[in-house]
Formats: sequence, C-alpha cells, structure tokens
Amino acid sequence: MRQSALPASNLLQPRLPQVVEQLLKRLGIAARVVHETPDSSQPRVQAALLEDAVGTLLVLFPHDQLLDLNRLKAVTGRTLAAAGAARLQQLIGPQRLSALPGLPALTGVPCLYDERLLHGQTLLLDSGRPHVLLEIDTETYRGLLDQASAARFGIPLRRLRLNLKRPPDDPMEAVQGFTARRIRQRLERRVEIPPLQKTAQKILELREHAHLCADDITDLVETDPALAAQVVSWAGLAFGAEDPAPQRILSVEDAIVRVLGFDLVLNLSLGLSRDKPAESPELQEIMTPYWEQAIYTATLMEGLCRAIPRPQRPEPGLAYLAGLLHNFGYLILAHIFPPHFRLLSQHLQVNPHVPHGLVEHHLLGITREQIGAWLMEHWKMPEELAVALLHQDAPQYRDRHAVYANLIYLAANLLRNRGIGSGPQEAIPQALLERLELSRAKAEEALDRVLAAETALRMLLAQP
Repeated sequence: MRQSALPASNLLQPRLPQVVEQLLKRLGIAARVVHETPDSSQPRVQAALLEDAVGTLLVLFPHDQLLDLNRLKAVTGRTLAAAGAARLQQLIGPQRLSALPGLPALTGVPCLYDERLLHGQTLLLDSGRPHVLLEIDTETYRGLLDQASAARFGIPLRRLRLNLKRPPDDPMEAVQGFTARRIRQRLERRVEIPPLQKTAQKILELREHAHLCADDITDLVETDPALAAQVVSWAGLAFGAEDPAPQRILSVEDAIVRVLGFDLVLNLSLGLSRDKPAESPELQEIMTPYWEQAIYTATLMEGLCRAIPRPQRPEPGLAYLAGLLHNFGYLILAHIFPPHFRLLSQHLQVNPHVPHGLVEHHLLGITREQIGAWLMEHWKMPEELAVALLHQDAPQYRDRHAVYANLIYLAANLLRNRGIGSGPQEAIPQALLERLELSRAKAEEALDRVLAAETALRMLLAQP
C-alpha cells in the first residue's frame, strides 16, 4: 500500500515546490528528497516536452542517454521538436519550477517513455527546485506510467565518442564525416561575420566623430567577438606581408595601434556592417546570451590572468581574446550553416544534460570548439587561441599553451556556478588550480571583482 507523500524525518531537507508536494500527496506516493550530487550513478529520469502539429508530448528517458529526434521520429512517425518557451512556461512558470519534473500527472499531456528507465530499483527525478531531487522506487514510478506508451529510442552516452585529436583528413563515419568535411570546405572559402547590430550602429556613430581616437575604436572592437577576431586576423595578414618574421599580435589593441591604424579598422568594420542582412529569428534569440557570456568570460579571463604570479602569467590581451572567442564556433554555425544550427539547437534544447560537444559530434561529426580552432588556424591567428578553443573543455590538458585552455575552463565554470552561462556545473579540479598557480580563494576573488562591476557590464550589454 502506498504511503503518504514525504517523510518528515529530516527537517533539514528542503521543501519541494508546493505543486509537486501536493501532487505526490494526492497520488499517495512515497518520495525521498535528496540533494543532487554530480558523481551519482543512480538512474535518473530526464524529461523533455515536445510538440508538433498533432499536439504536445512528454518524453521521459534515462539521464545517461541522448534523445535523438530522428530516432524518435522513427518510433512515433511524428516530426517532434522542443516545445516553445511559451508552452513550457505555461506548464512550469506559474508554479515557479526550475525544471520539468518527470511526473506525467503534472503536465496532463500524453507521455512516451524509454522502457530502459525501469531497469533499476530506484529512480531520481528533478523536483523543480535547483539541485533538489526526488528519489522514488521504480515499481512505484511504474505505476505513474500506466497511461503512458513505452518504446526504446534513447542513445546511451557511453556509445558517443569525442575525438579532438582526429587528423583532419581521417575518414569518419559516413553521415557525420560528410557533414564535417563540408563544413571545413566551406570555411576554407572566405568567411565574413558581420558585427552585432549594436556594434554596427556604433561604428556609424564613430564615423561622424571629429575627434576619433584609437581608444574609441579599440573599446568597441573588444566587445564584439566576430569583429575582434577579424581585426586580429587582418593585422596578422598585414604584418606577415610586410615582415617575413613578424612580431606577434597579442591583443586587439596591438592589432589596431601597431599594425592597422584606427582609420583602416573603422573602414573595414564599416564594410562588414554595410548591407548586413537582417538577423534570422534563431540568430536574434541567441545573440544577447552569446554576447553576454563572451563579455563576462573575457573579463574574468583577464582578471584571472592578472591573479597568476607574474613569472607564470600569460599575456592578458591573449587571455581576454581567448575568453571573448571561446564560443566562436557556435557563432560560425549560426551565421554560416543555418540548417545545421537549427538541427543542433533542437537537440541541445531537449538534451540540456548532455555536454554540447557530444551532441555536436553525434550530429555533425565536428564540434564548435573544433570549428573555432580550425578557423583560428586558417585565419593565421595566434596559436594560443586555437589551442585554447580546442581544449577548453578538458581540465586535464597540459600540453603547449595549456594555460589559456585551462583558464577558459576555469572562467566558464566559475561563472556557471554563479548562474551565468549555459552548460552543466562541474567541480573545478584542484590539480588545475595548482597548475595555474591560483588558489581557489584567488579565483573566487577575481570572480567577485567581475560581479562587483556587474552594473557597468549590464549597462554595456544593454546599450542600444
């Protein structure tokens, strides 16, 4: 016989969202409240809300699997996509839930589940409150699915492999390999990424200034990832053409002041801005969070860099650039490969628990980090940038120029742990901090300084 909802033995445990607590009580379900632990191997339910012209479908599958929408189509005969933000907000917004719990009775929509969900003795479910989970006996949970349909459609994550060391010309699996090669071939042709809309407007305004100086254009370029990358690339090409053994370009300021001059940069930037096509809805949706994360990461990278003892300190200008461009491959996909980007976006929405690199490699045979790193090489950018972009998700990376890749990993995770940026939160390895000669306290202090300046950053991000 089912017991009443929640055990009252541990008064220190957080309360569940009221709507979840009431539902469990009404159903007579015994559930234990547990804290989320990153290294837990206990089976966990992942919930995704999908829709098509037929209607809405709640899909439940194991947390250690990837939901492939093409496989789901083969099972259901429906072309399902992630439910729109308005539909999801309609279900979880009024209850102030942070995530959709895997409880079919809560949504009231048809449900499909992967039959491998029910293989263990107990299951963990999102409670709708951050880092708080429900633990339910599998047989009890089976009873909650008595009106749902069962099938087998998830892809176990253990089958997915990410090989960043694969030489460019090695054969890959058919579909992904063909897609990856096509992406690389397209990038070998000239690629120009227009500045952000607000950057383009400021460029036009600067052109009218009678007393324009290098600092004005430098400050502007340093807040636009696409423009910053192209300016440094132009400088490298110009420097290399004049000097067979050129001095290295170490920052946007280097590129503008030592090589190009602000008049040339302004004119080239105007050229990129002119006849800029209207941004697609997909681009409009991603640009603000993309830009925000780039600025925060770059600013924190520079702060972390300056906290490293001077003898081991990397170049602050390159550290800033690495942070600004750390997600550049994602921007390339959005601008240059819209169909691939739409496919990827749909899968990332329904698989927030899966590292984006695994999703990208599964669908495209190449990741945003590989795209960004390859473009850095193709544009003759500093080698440090290509290394940083390629290995930013590998805290164990220790080879040439590892400090820049390690700093991106550290900065991104520090920010995510404070709610800035997307992706799973991870414990920062002590070994990485020791290699950087940074204490955890120093790293947190650098983050605190960035967040203390958050008002100024927000004003920058909000400028029209």
